Amino acid sequence: MNSFSNEEFDFTFLDEGFTAKDILDQKINEVSSSDDKDAFYVADLGDVLKKHFRWYKALPRVTPFYAVKCNDSKAIVKTLATLGAGFDCASKCFLIVSNIGVPPERIIYANPCKQISQIKHAANSGVQMMTFDSEVELMKVARAHPKAKLVLRIATDDSKAVCRLSVKFGATLKTSRLLLERAKELDLDIIGVSFHVGSGCTDPETFVQAISDARCVFDMGTELGFSMHLLDIGGGFPGSEDVKLKFEEITNVINPALDKYFPCDSGIRIMQSLADTMLHQLSRWQLTNCKKSCIKEQSGSDDEDDTNGKTLMYYVNDGVYGSFNCILYDHAHVKPVLQKRPKPDEGCYSCSIWGPTCDGLDRIVERFDMPELQVGDWMLFENMGAYTVAAASTFNGFQRPAIHYVMSRPAWQLMQQIKEQGFVAEEEEQDVSTLPLSCAWESGIEHHPAACASTSINV
Repeated sequence: MNSFSNEEFDFTFLDEGFTAKDILDQKINEVSSSDDKDAFYVADLGDVLKKHFRWYKALPRVTPFYAVKCNDSKAIVKTLATLGAGFDCASKCFLIVSNIGVPPERIIYANPCKQISQIKHAANSGVQMMTFDSEVELMKVARAHPKAKLVLRIATDDSKAVCRLSVKFGATLKTSRLLLERAKELDLDIIGVSFHVGSGCTDPETFVQAISDARCVFDMGTELGFSMHLLDIGGGFPGSEDVKLKFEEITNVINPALDKYFPCDSGIRIMQSLADTMLHQLSRWQLTNCKKSCIKEQSGSDDEDDTNGKTLMYYVNDGVYGSFNCILYDHAHVKPVLQKRPKPDEGCYSCSIWGPTCDGLDRIVERFDMPELQVGDWMLFENMGAYTVAAASTFNGFQRPAIHYVMSRPAWQLMQQIKEQGFVAEEEEQDVSTLPLSCAWESGIEHHPAACASTSINV
């Protein structure tokens, strides 16, 4: 294959001796002389590469399908396309993927309830794989895309998830048989089963039960004459380390379940839709626009035990109607990291952090102990990659933050090698282990002891 340039991906190289912190400082310096000191992102594409290798090491039988809805940035989509990932599309965003040259067999239209017009778009684009969970959807597909390769989405026990999805999507085992029979009558092709245990799943055994149920539906389909060969085990995996249930803890439960119900010699292709698992390492800086010193009764916190008899309210230039919508939608808990190093003898105050809109709900952090900041100081929020800027609005006229992508040269060289020779996880493991980990941790930004926790969003 021909080589490609970083201009195609729209990122800045991290030259030897430079870190992501240098890019952050450079961007801050660029806006320091301007009145337009807007919030911005710095995204390390090398972290996507590292997590791709980590994925194959932990789930060697499962092909990752990136959920484009969580962040449809061209740089991220092209990076994952180069790595050979598939793509999970919830709308005709599959056109974004198709337009960069991803073949349709690497795309699944994974929305169980689709507009007829978009089903037709899929047919015209050659996208055949798509999910369903109702008879009405079968009727629409039969009319608009009769050659589709259908995947039946089943309901799961998502009671242990932060964000439950089976209240909206998924067929029961009893309904599944009826749907398979109806699909047979309509002469539609059912190729497999999908499920989603819910975002932020806290019990890996939920995957085991869902895989067992999928096996039952596979057997039903085979009995009716369908060639069942695809299992989609959905999402719900964490993308950062500051979570109770770690990525490998979940995969250590999933792998034996797959081997039990879908053995290697069964010929079943296994895939998984993912978002945070690939995209947590996207950090954002935002400016402190204003601050307010309050007595206890006026505190932004409900807790009355405030030190020094004073609390501080900070107003910053992005909020829950922008990138921090993850607080409302995904129950995220974000914590700031300070750009300025606090003095050793500097005291801390109970602080709350608020977004820029005129809405009283626009609160990012309810209570957090940190040194006193000044207007113009910057805060860093790490692990803001998925379901943040993609779902941001322009409420109150505030614009979405710009994203600046970076990648180290070793990571870029490895990308070139993968494009030319293909992906071989074991051979490249040593090379990947040398790639930078995090904008803040790797660059030497000093974390205040109380300000070390980063975002935790599981989707």
